[in-house]
Amino acid sequence: MNNRRQNGDGSFTPIVRSVTAPPLRAPTVGRGRSSRPRVSLGAMDHQASGAPLVIGARYNGPPDSGNGGYCSGRFALAAGRLGDAVEVTLRRPPPLEVELTTRATDSGIDILHDLELIAQVRPATIDPDEIVEPVGWDEAAAASARYPGLVTHPFPTCFVCGPQRAVGDGLRLFPGRLPDGRTATPWTVPDPMTPELVWASLDCPGGWAIPLEGRPYVLGRLAVRIVRTPTPGERCVIMGAVTGQDGRKAYVRSSLWGPDGDLLAHARATWLALA
Repeated sequence: MNNRRQNGDGSFTPIVRSVTAPPLRAPTVGRGRSSRPRVSLGAMDHQASGAPLVIGARYNGPPDSGNGGYCSGRFALAAGRLGDAVEVTLRRPPPLEVELTTRATDSGIDILHDLELIAQVRPATIDPDEIVEPVGWDEAAAASARYPGLVTHPFPTCFVCGPQRAVGDGLRLFPGRLPDGRTATPWTVPDPMTPELVWASLDCPGGWAIPLEGRPYVLGRLAVRIVRTPTPGERCVIMGAVTGQDGRKAYVRSSLWGPDGDLLAHARATWLALA
Protein backbone atom coordinates (compact mmCIF):
# COMPACT_ATOMS: atom_id res chain seq x y z
CA MET A 1 0.00 0.00 0.00
CA ASN A 2 1.04 3.63 -0.17
CA ASN A 3 2.35 4.60 3.23
CA ARG A 4 3.63 7.96 4.43
CA ARG A 5 6.71 8.53 6.53
CA GLN A 6 6.44 10.98 9.43
CA ASN A 7 9.03 13.75 9.29
CA GLY A 8 10.55 15.51 12.29
CA ASP A 9 8.27 18.51 11.81
CA GLY A 10 5.13 16.38 12.04
CA SER A 11 4.41 16.40 8.27
CA PHE A 12 4.19 13.29 6.09
CA THR A 13 6.35 12.33 3.13
CA PRO A 14 4.84 9.74 0.76
CA ILE A 15 6.80 6.50 0.55
CA VAL A 16 5.96 3.30 -1.30
CA ARG A 17 5.84 0.35 1.00
CA SER A 18 4.35 -3.05 0.34
CA VAL A 19 2.21 -4.42 3.14
CA THR A 20 1.52 -8.04 2.32
CA ALA A 21 -1.47 -9.81 3.76
CA PRO A 22 -0.88 -13.36 4.99
CA PRO A 23 -3.45 -16.02 4.12
CA LEU A 24 -6.48 -15.62 6.35
CA ARG A 25 -6.86 -18.56 8.68
CA ALA A 26 -9.99 -20.11 10.07
CA PRO A 27 -10.86 -18.74 13.50
CA THR A 28 -9.18 -20.57 16.35
CA VAL A 29 -9.74 -20.21 20.06
CA GLY A 30 -7.47 -20.63 23.04
CA ARG A 31 -4.10 -20.28 21.36
CA GLY A 32 -1.24 -18.54 23.14
CA ARG A 33 -0.76 -17.93 26.84
CA SER A 34 -3.52 -18.95 29.21
CA SER A 35 -2.65 -16.48 32.00
CA ARG A 36 -5.12 -13.63 32.48
CA PRO A 37 -4.51 -9.99 33.28
CA ARG A 38 -4.17 -9.14 36.96
CA VAL A 39 -7.05 -6.63 36.88
CA SER A 40 -10.38 -7.09 35.17
CA LEU A 41 -12.00 -4.24 33.29
CA GLY A 42 -15.33 -5.20 34.82
CA ALA A 43 -18.63 -5.77 33.07
CA MET A 44 -18.93 -4.29 29.59
CA ASP A 45 -22.00 -2.39 28.42
CA HIS A 46 -23.21 -5.16 26.11
CA GLN A 47 -26.20 -4.37 23.93
CA ALA A 48 -28.99 -6.84 24.65
CA SER A 49 -31.77 -7.26 22.13
CA GLY A 50 -34.37 -4.54 22.69
CA ALA A 51 -32.34 -2.86 25.45
CA PRO A 52 -31.60 0.87 25.36
CA LEU A 53 -28.32 1.78 23.74
CA VAL A 54 -26.37 3.88 26.23
CA ILE A 55 -22.64 4.64 26.16
CA GLY A 56 -21.39 4.75 29.74
CA ALA A 57 -19.34 7.73 30.89
CA ARG A 58 -16.24 5.59 31.46
CA TYR A 59 -15.97 4.94 27.69
CA ASN A 60 -15.03 8.50 26.80
CA GLY A 61 -12.47 9.62 24.24
CA PRO A 62 -12.55 13.40 24.61
CA PRO A 63 -13.83 14.20 28.11
CA ASP A 64 -17.46 14.78 27.10
CA SER A 65 -18.02 12.25 24.29
CA GLY A 66 -17.48 8.59 23.61
CA ASN A 67 -14.32 6.98 22.33
CA GLY A 68 -14.84 6.61 18.60
CA GLY A 69 -13.65 3.03 18.28
CA TYR A 70 -15.53 1.69 21.28
CA CYS A 71 -18.74 3.49 20.27
CA SER A 72 -18.41 2.28 16.68
CA GLY A 73 -18.17 -1.27 17.96
CA ARG A 74 -21.30 -0.82 20.07
CA PHE A 75 -23.15 0.66 17.10
CA ALA A 76 -22.02 -2.20 14.84
CA LEU A 77 -23.30 -4.75 17.36
CA ALA A 78 -26.64 -2.94 17.51
CA ALA A 79 -26.95 -3.37 13.75
CA GLY A 80 -26.64 -7.14 13.91
CA ARG A 81 -24.95 -9.17 11.21
CA LEU A 82 -24.41 -6.95 8.15
CA GLY A 83 -21.62 -8.86 6.48
CA ASP A 84 -17.96 -9.80 6.68
CA ALA A 85 -16.95 -6.24 7.56
CA VAL A 86 -18.89 -3.30 8.97
CA GLU A 87 -18.28 0.44 8.60
CA VAL A 88 -19.43 3.09 11.06
CA THR A 89 -19.44 6.77 10.15
CA LEU A 90 -19.64 9.14 13.11
CA ARG A 91 -21.70 12.23 12.23
CA ARG A 92 -21.60 13.76 15.72
CA PRO A 93 -19.46 13.12 18.83
CA PRO A 94 -21.18 10.14 20.51
CA PRO A 95 -22.95 11.43 23.64
CA LEU A 96 -22.47 9.75 27.00
CA GLU A 97 -25.09 8.52 29.47
CA VAL A 98 -28.07 9.21 27.23
CA GLU A 99 -30.41 6.78 25.52
CA LEU A 100 -29.73 6.37 21.82
CA THR A 101 -32.19 4.91 19.33
CA THR A 102 -31.74 3.03 16.08
CA ARG A 103 -33.48 3.53 12.76
CA ALA A 104 -33.38 0.86 10.07
CA THR A 105 -32.25 1.87 6.58
CA ASP A 106 -32.08 -0.02 3.32
CA SER A 107 -28.45 -0.98 3.98
CA GLY A 108 -27.99 -0.87 7.75
CA ILE A 109 -29.03 1.35 10.66
CA ASP A 110 -28.72 4.94 11.81
CA ILE A 111 -27.95 5.83 15.42
CA LEU A 112 -29.97 8.79 16.74
CA HIS A 113 -30.26 10.98 19.81
CA ASP A 114 -33.44 13.08 19.97
CA LEU A 115 -33.76 12.64 16.18
CA GLU A 116 -30.23 13.98 15.64
CA LEU A 117 -28.07 11.66 13.53
CA ILE A 118 -25.09 10.42 15.54
CA ALA A 119 -23.76 7.58 13.36
CA GLN A 120 -24.47 5.45 10.31
CA VAL A 121 -23.71 1.72 10.22
CA ARG A 122 -23.29 0.01 6.87
CA PRO A 123 -21.75 -3.15 5.34
CA ALA A 124 -18.21 -2.65 4.11
CA THR A 125 -15.34 -4.26 2.28
CA ILE A 126 -11.71 -3.96 3.38
CA ASP A 127 -8.89 -4.69 0.95
CA PRO A 128 -7.06 -7.75 2.37
CA ASP A 129 -3.85 -6.58 0.68
CA GLU A 130 -3.66 -3.53 2.97
CA ILE A 131 -2.92 -5.17 6.28
CA VAL A 132 -0.20 -3.68 8.46
CA GLU A 133 2.40 -6.38 9.08
CA PRO A 134 3.33 -7.18 12.67
CA VAL A 135 6.47 -6.93 14.73
CA GLY A 136 7.20 -9.17 17.68
CA TRP A 137 6.00 -8.59 21.23
CA ASP A 138 9.38 -7.36 22.47
CA GLU A 139 9.72 -4.83 19.65
CA ALA A 140 6.16 -3.63 20.26
CA ALA A 141 6.87 -3.26 24.00
CA ALA A 142 10.01 -1.25 23.26
CA ALA A 143 8.06 1.02 20.92
CA SER A 144 5.29 1.44 23.50
CA ALA A 145 7.82 2.82 25.99
CA ARG A 146 8.28 5.70 23.52
CA TYR A 147 4.55 6.46 23.36
CA PRO A 148 4.35 10.22 22.70
CA GLY A 149 1.05 10.44 24.58
CA LEU A 150 2.93 9.88 27.84
CA VAL A 151 4.37 13.39 27.39
CA THR A 152 1.68 15.27 25.43
CA HIS A 153 -1.85 13.94 24.95
CA PRO A 154 -4.91 15.80 23.61
CA PHE A 155 -7.29 13.56 25.61
CA PRO A 156 -5.33 12.02 28.51
CA THR A 157 -8.40 10.32 30.03
CA CYS A 158 -9.33 8.48 26.80
CA PHE A 159 -10.68 5.01 27.60
CA VAL A 160 -8.36 3.39 25.04
CA CYS A 161 -5.06 5.30 25.06
CA GLY A 162 -5.27 7.72 27.99
CA PRO A 163 -2.30 7.52 30.38
CA GLN A 164 -4.40 9.02 33.17
CA ARG A 165 -6.73 6.01 33.25
CA ALA A 166 -6.03 3.53 36.05
CA VAL A 167 -5.01 -0.03 35.31
CA GLY A 168 -8.21 -2.04 34.97
CA ASP A 169 -10.30 1.07 34.24
CA GLY A 170 -9.04 1.97 30.76
CA LEU A 171 -7.38 -0.21 28.14
CA ARG A 172 -4.12 1.78 28.47
CA LEU A 173 -2.94 0.96 24.94
CA PHE A 174 0.20 3.01 24.35
CA PRO A 175 1.27 2.93 20.68
CA GLY A 176 4.87 3.84 19.92
CA ARG A 177 6.25 4.70 16.50
CA LEU A 178 8.72 2.54 14.63
CA PRO A 179 11.46 4.02 12.40
CA ASP A 180 9.30 3.48 9.27
CA GLY A 181 6.37 5.46 10.75
CA ARG A 182 4.18 2.50 11.73
CA THR A 183 2.93 2.16 15.29
CA ALA A 184 3.20 -0.94 17.44
CA THR A 185 1.26 -1.64 20.64
CA PRO A 186 1.51 -4.70 22.92
CA TRP A 187 -1.80 -5.80 24.40
CA THR A 188 -2.52 -8.42 27.01
CA VAL A 189 -6.19 -9.11 26.34
CA PRO A 190 -8.47 -8.30 29.31
CA ASP A 191 -11.19 -10.39 30.86
CA PRO A 192 -14.00 -10.09 29.95
CA MET A 193 -13.30 -9.63 26.26
CA THR A 194 -16.03 -8.40 23.91
CA PRO A 195 -16.20 -7.48 20.20
CA GLU A 196 -16.49 -3.76 20.91
CA LEU A 197 -13.10 -3.92 22.60
CA VAL A 198 -11.65 -5.27 19.35
CA TRP A 199 -13.02 -2.16 17.61
CA ALA A 200 -11.55 0.01 20.35
CA SER A 201 -8.15 -1.66 20.05
CA LEU A 202 -8.01 -0.84 16.33
CA ASP A 203 -8.85 2.84 16.91
CA CYS A 204 -6.24 4.82 18.87
CA PRO A 205 -3.31 2.45 18.19
CA GLY A 206 -3.76 3.24 14.50
CA GLY A 207 -4.55 6.89 15.05
CA TRP A 208 -1.24 7.58 16.79
CA ALA A 209 0.52 6.93 13.48
CA ILE A 210 -0.64 10.53 12.96
CA PRO A 211 1.30 12.98 15.21
CA LEU A 212 -1.68 13.54 17.51
CA GLU A 213 0.54 15.22 20.06
CA GLY A 214 1.06 18.08 17.59
CA ARG A 215 -2.49 18.51 16.27
CA PRO A 216 -5.51 16.73 17.75
CA TYR A 217 -7.53 14.45 15.49
CA VAL A 218 -10.72 12.51 16.17
CA LEU A 219 -12.12 9.41 14.51
CA GLY A 220 -14.59 10.07 11.70
CA ARG A 221 -15.09 6.63 10.15
CA LEU A 222 -14.03 3.11 11.04
CA ALA A 223 -14.51 -0.13 9.09
CA VAL A 224 -13.55 -3.37 10.85
CA ARG A 225 -13.30 -7.02 9.89
CA ILE A 226 -12.95 -9.43 12.81
CA VAL A 227 -11.48 -12.84 12.01
CA ARG A 228 -11.43 -14.00 15.62
CA THR A 229 -12.10 -12.30 18.94
CA PRO A 230 -8.96 -12.77 21.05
CA THR A 231 -9.05 -14.83 24.20
CA PRO A 232 -8.46 -13.22 27.62
CA GLY A 233 -4.82 -13.44 28.58
CA GLU A 234 -3.45 -13.66 25.04
CA ARG A 235 -0.49 -11.41 24.30
CA CYS A 236 -1.36 -9.60 21.06
CA VAL A 237 0.27 -6.88 19.00
CA ILE A 238 -1.64 -4.03 17.34
CA MET A 239 -0.09 -2.30 14.33
CA GLY A 240 -1.02 1.01 12.69
CA ALA A 241 0.05 3.01 9.64
CA VAL A 242 -0.96 6.21 7.89
CA THR A 243 -1.82 5.52 4.25
CA GLY A 244 -2.73 9.00 3.03
CA GLN A 245 -3.63 12.54 3.92
CA ASP A 246 -6.01 15.04 2.30
CA GLY A 247 -6.42 18.38 4.03
CA ARG A 248 -7.94 17.74 7.46
CA LYS A 249 -8.39 14.03 6.73
CA ALA A 250 -5.85 11.33 7.50
CA TYR A 251 -6.32 7.74 6.35
CA VAL A 252 -5.15 4.96 8.61
CA ARG A 253 -4.95 1.17 8.60
CA SER A 254 -4.60 -0.99 11.70
CA SER A 255 -4.28 -4.70 12.35
CA LEU A 256 -4.57 -6.91 15.43
CA TRP A 257 -2.26 -9.93 15.58
CA GLY A 258 -2.42 -12.95 17.87
CA PRO A 259 0.46 -14.50 19.83
CA ASP A 260 1.21 -17.00 17.07
CA GLY A 261 1.26 -14.36 14.33
CA ASP A 262 -2.32 -15.02 13.26
CA LEU A 263 -4.41 -12.12 11.99
CA LEU A 264 -7.31 -11.49 14.39
CA ALA A 265 -8.82 -8.29 12.96
CA HIS A 266 -8.01 -5.37 10.70
CA ALA A 267 -9.47 -1.94 10.06
CA ARG A 268 -9.61 1.07 7.77
CA ALA A 269 -10.15 4.48 9.35
CA THR A 270 -10.55 8.15 8.51
CA TRP A 271 -9.40 10.65 11.12
CA LEU A 272 -10.34 14.34 11.12
CA ALA A 273 -8.10 17.12 12.39
CA LEU A 274 -9.76 19.50 14.80
CA ALA A 275 -9.80 23.12 13.64
